[in-house]
Amino acid sequence: LRPDKMAASGATTAGDEVQVSSESVQLQYSVILEHLVGERRRERPCVELPKGPLGAMAAPQKSKEEKLVERVMESCGFKAALACVGGFVLGGAFGVFTAGIDTNVGFDPKDPYRTPTAKEVLKDMGQRGMSYAKNFAIVGAIFSCTECLVESYRGKSDWKNSVISGCITGGAIGFRAGLKAGALGCGGFAAFSAVIDYYLR
Repeated sequence: LRPDKMAASGATTAGDEVQVSSESVQLQYSVILEHLVGERRRERPCVELPKGPLGAMAAPQKSKEEKLVERVMESCGFKAALACVGGFVLGGAFGVFTAGIDTNVGFDPKDPYRTPTAKEVLKDMGQRGMSYAKNFAIVGAIFSCTECLVESYRGKSDWKNSVISGCITGGAIGFRAGLKAGALGCGGFAAFSAVIDYYLR
């Protein structure tokens, strides 16, 4: 064959392939239309999804693992542990800060004229930070656990839970120094908790 005839036959074959492919696409499209809106269309059962509050769509059901994690995170023990860790960190930072601005940190009462070394100052700051951290951790754990128990018992979430929990926490800490200190601790913690809860809410 001559080159021009071979080129013409190749072009004809390519055109036939394009035409066949376009016809097959049109055929598939017409078949799909028949199943959707044509005579072959079948009515599908309508599945109603459960409605949430106020007519909103309900959230998907949670798995057992998600429910278990949610139950653990809402437990009083987890809240108390979280408050204990947070109180420890906050107390340690507060103790180190107060030790840093205290001019008497590191000084020896027996020899007040001696200048303390950097090692002695850091040691005193660490001891004070650890002391504050322990106290804050204990207070945070007691208050959080008490508030959770009070809320579970009352079945309500309002300012009274914070006041009752603050009174119990302050009283438990203050009773170690006597009845009067316990009463003052109860009243002071209850008032402080009420103010904090008022501003947070």
